[in-house]
Amino acid sequence: MEIGFAVCGSFCTYSIVFPVMEQLSREHHVTPIFSDAAYSVDSRFGTAREHIVMAETICGTPPLHTLAQVEPVGPKKLFDILIIAPCTGNTLAKLAHSIADTPVTMAAKSHLRNGRPLVIAPSTNDGLTASLRNLGELSMRKNVY
Repeated sequence: MEIGFAVCGSFCTYSIVFPVMEQLSREHHVTPIFSDAAYSVDSRFGTAREHIVMAETICGTPPLHTLAQVEPVGPKKLFDILIIAPCTGNTLAKLAHSIADTPVTMAAKSHLRNGRPLVIAPSTNDGLTASLRNLGELSMRKNVY
């Protein structure tokens, strides 16, 4: 199975997310995709470079991190499933409003075009209060879980 695994900038959850990526990569081919923040922001939870190297080590390939790199996701049907974990409130809102201006949102839009599943693992600082409307919007869409 071909899995796209998109990582957004909820840095505090990386200690939970990267082991899941590693577990999946033991049985499947996993391609990492990084949001702009995940690819460039250093935080108290580690540097961007450390996270990039970790994903590359786990998956055996560097993360896709530009619009040009992820645009072929749909046309070439690159993934059987696309996972966004962690999915920030910002990315959740963009997906709910069909805004595809980041590597993660473009990959999701392109992937959904083929009727293939998109799994979203929200991680927001607001306890989902501000994001609940967007989560509800996405839950009504076909192939979004």
